[in-house]
Amino acid sequence: MNTPVTGPVHKGPHPGMLAVLYTVLFCVGLYPVTMFYKEPYWPGPWEPASVIIPYFQTYGARVLFCLVLQFGAMVCLGIFTAAMVSRLHFLGARAAGIYIALFGGFLVVADAFAGTMAMLAALRPSVLQNPPIVLALYYLGFGLGGPGFSVPMGLLIAGISVTSAFMRLLPKWLIVFGLILAAAGELSWLNLAFPKLLFLIPLVRFPGFIWLIAAGFLLPKARPARADHAQAVA
Repeated sequence: MNTPVTGPVHKGPHPGMLAVLYTVLFCVGLYPVTMFYKEPYWPGPWEPASVIIPYFQTYGARVLFCLVLQFGAMVCLGIFTAAMVSRLHFLGARAAGIYIALFGGFLVVADAFAGTMAMLAALRPSVLQNPPIVLALYYLGFGLGGPGFSVPMGLLIAGISVTSAFMRLLPKWLIVFGLILAAAGELSWLNLAFPKLLFLIPLVRFPGFIWLIAAGFLLPKARPARADHAQAVA
């Protein structure tokens, strides 16, 4: 009876665990500013200034808790991106898809960092006394954390999904799921002109947690021994 032989194993942080940590930190941070905690909750961009500004003036502690945990979540997402791209490269991927994924993942993190800093600036006592500045920082934070999140996240998911499809590294259902999320992410830029398409952003964000965790755990971490031997001979 032949036993399967595995080749070299990829070294690095486990992307599945990083995706879990990213999800936990983000969702725990989100909890105090949603309806699951208590009203009022984080105002949406459709709300008038008379709702947005008093919220940040009154509930700064909730917002700060959210921002700190989500900042940490983005660190996990950045490491996840690096780990997944490194593993795909280790498994033999040489297509542009891995670099598209790298660009998308790092851009998500960069936008989130900038959006977090904008919102932290809005919480400064001296800034809170200037409603127009608070409102401007709020809309900047929304842009960076809304379409600024979903569009590059679509690139991250698409890059991994397409590369994995050609190399048969992930299950078909996960690849199809990823391509649907990626399409929603790329279409979400239309929200900038058509506010009614706002639903595309959470459509990418929350099912995206599931996809990232599944991809992180299901992507192989070892090269097949025969393939590795063939590469050595070549």
